[in-house]
Amino acid sequence: MFHAVTPEELGRADVFRHFTEEAPCSFSFCTDLDITALRRRSREAGVGFFPAFLHCLSAEVNAHREFCMGMQGDLLGYYDRVDPCYTVFHAEDERFSDVWTQYCESFSEFYARYRADAEEYGGPKMKPAKPYAGANLFNVSCIPWASFTGFALNLPKSEKFFSPVFTIGKYFAREGKLWLPVAVQVHHAVCDGYHVCLLLNGLAERMQAARFSG
Repeated sequence: MFHAVTPEELGRADVFRHFTEEAPCSFSFCTDLDITALRRRSREAGVGFFPAFLHCLSAEVNAHREFCMGMQGDLLGYYDRVDPCYTVFHAEDERFSDVWTQYCESFSEFYARYRADAEEYGGPKMKPAKPYAGANLFNVSCIPWASFTGFALNLPKSEKFFSPVFTIGKYFAREGKLWLPVAVQVHHAVCDGYHVCLLLNGLAERMQAARFSG
């Protein structure tokens, strides 16, 4: 469900105006996250690492209103639930499909939905993207062939594109742990660096505590 809200009600009237009218601005934030425990526990449970990570990320995104913002027409608002939209790469033609999976708190239910979506819209060859059921999506892209220390998207027509965009790279070993490079791009009108840090720190805690069953 979409809930209309004004910048005044968000307590960001001056900030919202500045970053949508005077100086339209989005920003990227990159960091490395410790995935040692998450990878081990997902393997022990016999579930894929990516859906395990995707569920942790979706849970944390949905815990913060700043990352659930959007526009419906001229109305600013937030969604009760946002779902992850992610890419499935097809090596045969070096292209990818967009797939989204409905988020829910139960990992086993989410994993079943993820596997059903992967079977229908993934596979070894390019398939049509899963039709969008609404605008309550956030984007997750994977670049598993290389790690990175910085990442930025150029979105020239994104003055009021308020959904966060996450990009993850190739994990790597350092000091006996596994680390995953993660980039977050957000619109400054609805989100500050403080909120990004809250989300990333919360995501790190979720991954440490996560338990799975397939």
